[in-house]
Amino acid sequence: MRRDDVSPWGSVVFEVMSQQTPIPRVQPIWERWMMLWPTPADLAAADTSAVLVEWKTLGYPSRALRLKECAAAISARPGGQVPADIEELMSLPGIGPYTASAVASFQFHARVPVLDTNVRRVFARVLDGQEFAPRGAPTKGEIARATHFLPEDGAACAHWNVAIMEFGAITCTQRRPHCDSCPIRSACQWAHLGFPRAETRPKGQEWKGTDRQARGRVLAALRLLHEDGQAHPSMTRAEALTAATLPGAPPDQAARVVHGLVRDGLLRHDPETLRYSLP
Repeated sequence: MRRDDVSPWGSVVFEVMSQQTPIPRVQPIWERWMMLWPTPADLAAADTSAVLVEWKTLGYPSRALRLKECAAAISARPGGQVPADIEELMSLPGIGPYTASAVASFQFHARVPVLDTNVRRVFARVLDGQEFAPRGAPTKGEIARATHFLPEDGAACAHWNVAIMEFGAITCTQRRPHCDSCPIRSACQWAHLGFPRAETRPKGQEWKGTDRQARGRVLAALRLLHEDGQAHPSMTRAEALTAATLPGAPPDQAARVVHGLVRDGLLRHDPETLRYSLP
């Protein structure tokens, strides 16, 4: 959360969770995590299976593993506290430029821009007359330009960053921007040019029938076994696991999904019993 009463660790967890997941889905799960693991040391000491169970349906569960690694790295630091320096933040597992900037701004009032997709879109429309920002990570030019607009005071920067993120999420939206009620329409280059449409438009990621969906089903089934309180929650053999979770999936997809989950550390395979479980 981006409130003043949230700890730096709480901010790290929230920003990682919300990278690829809508905030309404994140909030209740984040609150649960903060109750279970309020400090980095708490998460570092938690069972990996419990961490994956509590990740629930946030998607991209490798983020949960990286957060646990991040917690261990922070706990190993002198004092066991989240660092304030951006470079030190980015040295932690799972922390990239966006998360580091967000934590540095919202927690430590560093004078840095926080460039999520919404913010980049606002700048692209208002200043460049383009419907969308360039694909990929923010360019050095984007970062420099966004920095130019920041207030000098660090606390004011944090409020500015939150405000422009909310403006992009609520008013200057991707699909149906509220241009008629936009308070800065008169200064918007995109509006002045007649709202030209981008030649290539952002596409939502496919879901149905994909490996991502299949991976989610396998993990959901094993999470359910944990939540039901079974003493040894596991499933035997790859064939039984995929038959129970991926009915009708092509054999090559089922094998690929199970192998990928084991490779990514999200699934454990016991070669003696041939059983699969959460790590």
